[in-house]
Amino acid sequence: MADEQVKQKVEQFGKDLRILKNEIGKFIVGQENVIIGVITSLLSSGHVLLEGVPGLGKTMLVTTLAQTLDLPFSRIQFTPDLMPADIIGTNVIMDEDGHKKFKFQKGPVFTNILLADEINRATPKTQSALLEAMQERMVTVGNKTYRLPAPYIVLATQNPLEMEGTYPLPEAQLDRFMFKLVVSFPNKDELHEIMKRTTGEEIPEIKKVMNGERILEMRQLVRAMEIPHDIQDYALRVLRSTHPDYKETPKKVKKFVRFGGSPRAAQAILLAARVRALTEGRYSISYKDVQEVVKPALRHRLILNFEAEAEGIKCDDLLDDILKNLKEK
Repeated sequence: MADEQVKQKVEQFGKDLRILKNEIGKFIVGQENVIIGVITSLLSSGHVLLEGVPGLGKTMLVTTLAQTLDLPFSRIQFTPDLMPADIIGTNVIMDEDGHKKFKFQKGPVFTNILLADEINRATPKTQSALLEAMQERMVTVGNKTYRLPAPYIVLATQNPLEMEGTYPLPEAQLDRFMFKLVVSFPNKDELHEIMKRTTGEEIPEIKKVMNGERILEMRQLVRAMEIPHDIQDYALRVLRSTHPDYKETPKKVKKFVRFGGSPRAAQAILLAARVRALTEGRYSISYKDVQEVVKPALRHRLILNFEAEAEGIKCDDLLDDILKNLKEK
């Protein structure tokens, strides 16, 4: 693309993203990093895992995002008795012209935006029903494969795993989430604003500001951005530093981590870094862009050992240690 054309596309990208962010901000108070993380994943063809205790607005954030996008939206409330067929659909017997035959009845997974609410309340068998949909954007039932519409994004919420009545997500499924975003408790000013918006007479009206075609165009611009070799090498060194057997791995990581991130983590870092650069009006990514997305891309991919759990070591602390010790060049 010509320089002037690229400049125009980058400016429009930033403008559209700000409009989307501001529209979500009409209803969601604070949580700016979470909102940016969700939008980044949407524009990177990724999925998001939102973690936080009940009542912090995780579900509201996703439903508000869906209201701003002119796309079909489905919500699945995960419970212990939910079955895989309740998610992907099933073959049912239909009577057509006096003849009975099986016909596939699509489940709620066939949508553009899927809210998997409290995903860790369901059993592992039901959780795994989303694996193929999240990675291949398709669903196989019997001997037939059905394509999911594009764009497609899964936004899952979960309560902290130490709470009763939950089933930890398997590592294979966690790895399919591009980002894990932690929803924190609002501060005093944010609490006042939440009370004002939710208990007053006026309810903010959310408008649709973006359609699926525009999202696909923005995704194409993200993937078209070239990555300098030294930046990509830095991202890969960050990834390798999460593995205990790598020579550059910090001592704390060697001590507390059993397994590090997969190549999917590096893909997530580089795609998200591109979105961050475009958000700031740049068509080239920097080391800072990579560093800013390391935690959400890797915190759910590190498998800690028993000693780390016993000492209360957090993945974010280990990732800080990696970034602190790793040289940019």
